[in-house]
Amino acid sequence: MTAIEQTEAARPRGTRLPRRARRNQLLGAAQEVFVAQGYHAAAMDDIAERAGVSKPVLYQHFPGKLDLYLALLDQHCESLIQAVRSALASTTDNKQRVRATMDAYFAYVEDDGGAFRLVFESDLTNEPAVRERVDKVTNDCAEAICDVIAEDTGLSRAESMLLASGLGGLAQVVARSWLHSDRSVPRDQAVQLLTSLAWRGIAGFPLHGTEHH
Repeated sequence: MTAIEQTEAARPRGTRLPRRARRNQLLGAAQEVFVAQGYHAAAMDDIAERAGVSKPVLYQHFPGKLDLYLALLDQHCESLIQAVRSALASTTDNKQRVRATMDAYFAYVEDDGGAFRLVFESDLTNEPAVRERVDKVTNDCAEAICDVIAEDTGLSRAESMLLASGLGGLAQVVARSWLHSDRSVPRDQAVQLLTSLAWRGIAGFPLHGTEHH
């Protein structure tokens, strides 16, 4: 059950929940409010009302609005990192790895909760703690892709990281553009188009120790 689903299930006031379940419920409510209103327009009152709890209950778990936002960022940044790592580990066929990785980004932005907006479209990127987390998720995803490129091609770490950053950036920007176009191209088709573009580039680097791509 997602945090937002737990919010829906636990919204009536007066319901006692275990601490972890209550925290997840509050995070789900905060996500709904932050995605809908943005950080600056959101208020702790709105989040407490959305969760169906009193403000003191909310403050027992999160001392302030920024603490809530950072907790959500940590959760959803880790979700993307794990999705990319799982995609890379899902096959040893490199073309399919590219497709799986592209699809991981599309799945991430398509999630109904809109969590990607907190990570990639935040109105709080001037806050150092937020900027640090956004930079970290971008870097960690690139590092995961870099590991595969370096191992397969024999390119230096720096060279592999440049390519990995390009692939990750391409996937993220195009996936968001696709979503904002109201999915004008079916997801599978969009992923295939992007895979073809990315593969034509990365396949130009021979596998380490062989003359074949």
